[in-house]
Amino acid sequence: MKLNLLMRGLSGEYAVSRLAPGAAVPPWVSGPGLVNVTHAEDEISIVCLAERVPEDCESSAGWAAFQVSDLFDFDAPGVVLAAVRPVSEAGLGVFAISTFYRDYLLVRQTELAAAVKAWQVAGHQVEV
Repeated sequence: MKLNLLMRGLSGEYAVSRLAPGAAVPPWVSGPGLVNVTHAEDEISIVCLAERVPEDCESSAGWAAFQVSDLFDFDAPGVVLAAVRPVSEAGLGVFAISTFYRDYLLVRQTELAAAVKAWQVAGHQVEV
């Protein structure tokens, strides 16, 4: 089954930051936009608007965020693959996040036009 997705761009520049394992989640994480905090054994990763990340924090800024706006069943197969594959096959990097209802992709802002084109060629609708 071929999925045609609606990719909706979120406003702002995003950053992916790293904290040491066991660190407290800092207050600068909270605010508008997409926020994701992932606690893992060896790190804490934070995705949020880049403007909130302190300069002394290890991070990678310059990301554009897109929401897969279609709602699918929690375990619907192929949704993330349908969103990631065109970008990956175009030779672009992608950072994927999934929540209960939706999936989000981050692509480099410098590669935004190429990512949008790749999604459109794959049959997806893109709202930047």
